[in-house]
Parts: sequence; structure tokens; C-alpha cells
Amino acid sequence: MAAEVAISIVIPVYNSEKILPELFRQLTDALKGHIYEAILVNDESADQSWNVILAGILQYPQLVGINLRKNSGQDNAIMAGLKISRGKYVVIMDDDLQHSPHDITTLINACEQAKADVCFARFPQQKQALWKRLGSWFNGKVANIIIRKPSNIYLSPFKLLKQEIVQEIVKYDGPYPYVDGILFTITRNVTQVDVNHNERFFGKGNYTFTRSLKVFMKLATNFSVFPLRIVSILGSLIAFSGFLLGLYYLIEYFISSKVIEGWTTLVILILILGGTNLIFIGLIGEYTGRAYLSINKRPQYTIKDIVLGGGIPDDTI
Repeated sequence: MAAEVAISIVIPVYNSEKILPELFRQLTDALKGHIYEAILVNDESADQSWNVILAGILQYPQLVGINLRKNSGQDNAIMAGLKISRGKYVVIMDDDLQHSPHDITTLINACEQAKADVCFARFPQQKQALWKRLGSWFNGKVANIIIRKPSNIYLSPFKLLKQEIVQEIVKYDGPYPYVDGILFTITRNVTQVDVNHNERFFGKGNYTFTRSLKVFMKLATNFSVFPLRIVSILGSLIAFSGFLLGLYYLIEYFISSKVIEGWTTLVILILILGGTNLIFIGLIGEYTGRAYLSINKRPQYTIKDIVLGGGIPDDTI
């Protein structure tokens, strides 16, 4: 693609061989007249997704395929796509067509109108299971505290970023990236626009409760030591409660005639030492967490193949 790319679409792909042909068709239809690239990152799918991507690249020169050597997770796959994106606008979307390619221009227009760095898609009606909706709500509330997300912004996986923001995001080299968390350390100039949330085109979603929990842990531990501070506070409260309860048992020991010998001392020691240990563990965790965030250099992903439009393997990216 010799001309300057206006739009890059980064799509992590996992077990979506039945959906990808329709995704390619809708991208082509939605972005007629635009110079774009669609970067499909195959996160070691167990089906034939990579072969479908290769076939699509031969038919649609705007496609770029990245094949990861091992399953790395959605955000890691997104980071791989962001790293090579070239568009003035970079869109991140899922591969299941719940996010419509026809809404990409809506995101662009809303971003420009608000003069924002990032535009999130907001779904007035979400077509997903109740536990996922509740999880998204809880995740958003935690994000308000941990990464200081504006309370009116919905953390959507369908979003648009300007290239200068992408260039800052990809500087993050930690092993467990959380794109939204990194994003809010870079800019607060964000907006959102309402779009439709569609039914999954085929099959069931790949996001299990375990995968969702892993995403939450990235949010909770990667960008703040706030959870460790909670542990320290809880330890302090337990220790204080132990001292109060110990005082109560001492008083009861002297005024009651029905006391089991040695029991009071044992309870007091357990309560005080247990609470104090939690305080110490919290303090140690505080420092360990800071060190962990700074020095862990595990690779985010490893790339096996990159194939450009026309089916040409690329060794220059």
C-alpha cells in the first residue's frame, strides 16, 4: 500500500473461521473510498482461522495477517497489531461482528467533532449474557478508582484511537498489558458515541469467566497498588479488633467464674498475631508489587508470521 493509510483496524482473532469471510466482506463494504488496513492477529486459534486469514489476504489486499506463535491473550494480541498499525486513526474491534464495521466512520466523526484522542463505542443495549453485563459494570466501577476513568465513559472493546496515542501505548513493554489501563495513563481526552451491539454472527463467545477474571486482575494489579493497600488496611482493622476483643476476654477472665484455663490467652495471641501478620504481608506486598511492575520483562507475545496484502510474507516490520 503505497498511499498513506487513513484507518487501521486491529482485530484479535480466536477460533473464528466461520465468521472471518463475512467480516472481510463487511469491512470492504463499510470502508469503500477509504484507504485502510485491517490487521488480523491470530492468537493461536485451535481451528482454521489462520488459513482463512491467508485466503482472505489473497482476495483483499487491505488485509494484514499476524500469526502468534502461542496464545497470549486478547490485549497482548491487540498490542501486536497496534505495533505495526500505520493509520491516522486506529480502530480496535472484536472478530465476532458484534461490533459493526459500518460504525467505524461513526467513531471517526465523533472523535473529530469532540476533538478527542480516543472515542469509545457505547452500547445502549448489550447482546450478551447477564453475568458479562454485570462484570462489565463492576469492571467499570473498579476502573473509576484504579485508573481514574471518567464515570460517564463505558470501557468498550470497540474504540478508536489517534495514531499519536497508539505510539505512546506501544511503548509499554510489561508482560500483561491492559490497553484501556495504559490508555488512561496517557490521556483523559476521551469521548464516546452510541452504536448498536449486534448478536454474535456465529457460534458462542470465547470469553469465559476465567478469561474475564484475568482481564480484571490486569486492571486491578497492573496499574495500581490499591488492592495491596486494602489488604494493609484490613490487616490493621483486624489487628485493632483483636486488641479490643482481647481486652474484652481479659475483663471476662477476671469477672467470670466459668472460664476455660488458657483459652483466653490463646485467643488473644491468635487475633493479635494474625492481624499483625496481615499488616506485614500487606506492606511487603506493597513493595513487591511496585518491584514487579517495574522489572518483569516477560515478552508480551511472539510472532511466527506476518503476511501483507497479496499473500506476501513480510520480514521488514
